[in-house]
Amino acid sequence: MKTIKGPAIFLAQFAGDTAPFNSLASIAKWAGDLGYKGIQMPSWDGRLFDLKNAAASQTYCDEVKGTLAQHGLQITELSTHLQGQLVAVHPAYDAGFDGFAAEEVRGDPVRRQKWAVEQMLLAAKASANLGLTAHATFSGALAWPYLYSWPPRPAGLIEEAFDELAKRWRPILDAFDGAGVDVCYEIHPGEDLHDGETYEMFLDRVGHHKRACLLYDPSHFVLQQLNYLDYIDHYHERIKIFHVKDAEFNPTGKQGVYGGFQPWLKRAGRFRSLGDGQVDFAAIFSKMAGYDFPGWAVLEWECCIKHPEDGAREGAKFIADHIIRVAERAFDDFAGNGVNTAANKKMLGIG
Repeated sequence: MKTIKGPAIFLAQFAGDTAPFNSLASIAKWAGDLGYKGIQMPSWDGRLFDLKNAAASQTYCDEVKGTLAQHGLQITELSTHLQGQLVAVHPAYDAGFDGFAAEEVRGDPVRRQKWAVEQMLLAAKASANLGLTAHATFSGALAWPYLYSWPPRPAGLIEEAFDELAKRWRPILDAFDGAGVDVCYEIHPGEDLHDGETYEMFLDRVGHHKRACLLYDPSHFVLQQLNYLDYIDHYHERIKIFHVKDAEFNPTGKQGVYGGFQPWLKRAGRFRSLGDGQVDFAAIFSKMAGYDFPGWAVLEWECCIKHPEDGAREGAKFIADHIIRVAERAFDDFAGNGVNTAANKKMLGIG
């Protein structure tokens, strides 16, 4: 068994225009002082990271790693959640997602999609230059507006959507394979890959590509009432990134999974700071350790109540307290007598 690495923190929800959140050096010091050992990098945030430079320059990547090392940190993975979302966008969401793209391609879905693919290819090169083995992203979505089957979906509609999604991602997966990096899709509402069934539909269409892996985040499964522990049993071989994020689901006589179009504070299902929700992290960390999860436990903070800096401070200790230092030998080794083939055969009556 392996001991999970951590704690680490995803910086996307913390980066800002004021110190200490407006530069890599200052946010690294902040994270290190809280007790974090790793950071997951949002590749789109120029205040912290230059993706294009990282793809082209080993020197720049070494400088990034050096800055983090000064504060006892490593980079765990790059994230292209925003760019990955733009690999596939249904026209209904053109306006909503346009702001994720570079300004020069906004308003032009064809150019925007091409830009997103180019960003993914840069991320493959940058990850390799940084010595990383896993990458966090979203799949994007073409079928999501048809999630609920009313009006009844035309025959072949979903199959066509997943065929196209796989067609767009296959060259990206191949590029990451060349870089030696796993693409880890965060299974998430708003993405065509939003549960195990949809992931398997995609996996079939990309030929069970070895790089088509998973980012595990139990909070999204609480909100859709999917068994997040069974999910690990099904997909542990593909889970390469772990977001430690809490959530709660408290249905009422007025709303349930769909949330009634209410703001986050008033939804039946909502994200919470670590320890404030309903996720059984003791069971999750036990399963992940038992399955030899190879990566980091990364805080992703999202909460509609608690201040983010409090969530970050509490999250570092929460993760550290849940990481299981795995045993190096069986607890009953003291009673063992070693291997004695003759004695074993005698005990079985076959000697």
